[in-house]
Amino acid sequence: MNALLYILVVVIWGTTWLAIYMQQGVVSVPVSIFWRFAVAAAVMVIVLTSLGRLRRISLHDHLFCVLQGACVFGFNFFCFYHAAAWISSGLESVIFSMAVLFNAVNSMLFFRQRPHPNLLPAAVLGIAGVIALFWHDLVATQLAPSLLTGIGLSALGTFGFSMGNMISTRHQRRGLETLSTNTYAMFYGAVMMGIVALARGDSFMPELTARYLGSLFYLAIFGSVIAFGAYFTLVGRIGAGQAAYSTLLFPLVALSLSTVYEGYVWHSNAVIGLAMILLGNLVMFSRPGMFKGFLLRKRAV
Repeated sequence: MNALLYILVVVIWGTTWLAIYMQQGVVSVPVSIFWRFAVAAAVMVIVLTSLGRLRRISLHDHLFCVLQGACVFGFNFFCFYHAAAWISSGLESVIFSMAVLFNAVNSMLFFRQRPHPNLLPAAVLGIAGVIALFWHDLVATQLAPSLLTGIGLSALGTFGFSMGNMISTRHQRRGLETLSTNTYAMFYGAVMMGIVALARGDSFMPELTARYLGSLFYLAIFGSVIAFGAYFTLVGRIGAGQAAYSTLLFPLVALSLSTVYEGYVWHSNAVIGLAMILLGNLVMFSRPGMFKGFLLRKRAV
């Protein structure tokens, strides 16, 4: 079951970066985010109510859902959508892979949770692979201000996502149902983006094109309802640190799409980076001490 959830998250979220890129245009960022999570929250309410699974929670828990909405379904995407104007969708997914480190550190700070024994070597391999993957692009742009702005916004959005992970962990430790808290948090995230849009004087009229409406539907249903449900269920089952390691595989999917739609060119460093990310994934899900034991046996021979 964990493997199925993991694959589902990787495949869906690996493709949402391109959908976010397709949202760029005449509709303002807060309005696009508002419609994404307003639609997602409405679908969740209808489905959970019809199944009798929408649980009531206390006012105190609702306040944490407000925080979760701001972190995961609001201002983090405000950063990601703006960053898409400065950097490619593939590079955004690479920055997002930092969630594995943010989650590991935040889990220790907030829950005194010891990281998985394989987390450090896996994270080192994965992040080194990510750096190698985009080294050519970073050098070619000579760290232009636009690139640094995109990287900074993506990193800030990733930190917000990690804080939302901590709130979701808190919900599940209190025995709250994941789909219900996600529904409330999505609603609050949509409300906050709606308030921002109103304050800016933005029009709430979506762009009536197949490109915009198609990407909106995909982001709302697949990227939000399905993927966030699967991800936060995974957080509850294996912990935020291990669940976030799925973000290190997003660049593989995002880069495949970038190759087709954005003309991404593969260099030798990209191939090396890809291999390191896959190796890090293997290390993460191996038994603790497995590779150490293998090396000891090799030395004995």
